Amino acid sequence: MIRHLVMFWLQDKARVDEAIGVLEAMRGRIPGLLKIEAGKDLLHSDRSCDLCLHTVFETKEALDAYRTHPVHVPVQQYMHGVMERSVSADFEVDAI
Repeated sequence: MIRHLVMFWLQDKARVDEAIGVLEAMRGRIPGLLKIEAGKDLLHSDRSCDLCLHTVFETKEALDAYRTHPVHVPVQQYMHGVMERSVSADFEVDAI
């Protein structure tokens, strides 16, 4: 399994809840996407992002297919329109 994490800094912090809803609307709609969670930062430290996306994919191939999946593409476009920046990491895990 592959864990895919993305941390987002938004242009407008007031849109965090909206962005979480957009991200979580992918749940159950993309083959191989086993888990999806999005949440806003609770600490608000100098190192904190505004929201984090945590997903788990069945295989690396499922993650690769997600990148161009018709459900994900408009979500990605939305996030690119509201974010200031993002960072991500992908790594292999044994279980969720």
